[in-house]
Amino acid sequence: MPETSASRPASTILLLRDGAKADGKGRGEVEIFMMVRHHQIEFNSGALVFPGGSVDAGDNEIVARADLYSGGEGLNEADRGFRIAAIRETFEESGILLARFKDTGTPVDAKSAGEIADAHRVALNEHKISFLKILDDNGLQLALDTLVPYAHWITPEGMPKRFDTWFFLAAAPPDQLGAHDGRESTDSIWLSAREAVEGGESGRFKLPFPTTRNLIRLAKQPSVSAALDHAKGMSIVTVMPVMTKTESGRQLRIPREAGYDGEVFEVGAVG
Repeated sequence: MPETSASRPASTILLLRDGAKADGKGRGEVEIFMMVRHHQIEFNSGALVFPGGSVDAGDNEIVARADLYSGGEGLNEADRGFRIAAIRETFEESGILLARFKDTGTPVDAKSAGEIADAHRVALNEHKISFLKILDDNGLQLALDTLVPYAHWITPEGMPKRFDTWFFLAAAPPDQLGAHDGRESTDSIWLSAREAVEGGESGRFKLPFPTTRNLIRLAKQPSVSAALDHAKGMSIVTVMPVMTKTESGRQLRIPREAGYDGEVFEVGAVG
């Protein structure tokens, strides 16, 4: 029997904004920032995903510097690490920065986020500067309290690359529109959960299974505030799908109490 590989801690953020109706009047569906993974990336190549990635050593160095984040009260070190990684990865991959100015406590505005991204994002992605130094040099604190836990998924046993991933919801900072980095992702888009799921069904998008299930759940929410309120009231059930092969492909079984409108799902591939 093959040995089960360990799962790596990882985080991802569903960045949300209220979309406008087609006629421009009133509020439309909730929109989410998503990116297309580069086709040469080893994990989920070519897939439409939320920004995110693995927790790394630099994130844990920031955990040890309480002056570099706010809103982490009541969280243990591991939980802080997941949130810090989520914010860092989102900045690396999209340029969107969930942070506050240390001296005033005010959220980083779109202009400042753009200037910080222009100055440091490429170097950060090339590991020529640390996220800790960027925060220190610019007098920033990561806004950990802007993230609301939404889901916890662990890659099925037997997969060659496994992740222990926390999904968070966050309202996108005003006017921070985001842009893909051209390295790990080749395109970026704001779209509704409904549009993303329909694109997955039509073949327009390649959607990993956890992404699809979380999009379907999110599509039920009429606004960003409703989605965040719903998430705050949820009890997070860890999902580690049990995978079996069938004649038509693969079957995944997940806990019904996780809140994904089912327990057994037929899938072609697992992401």
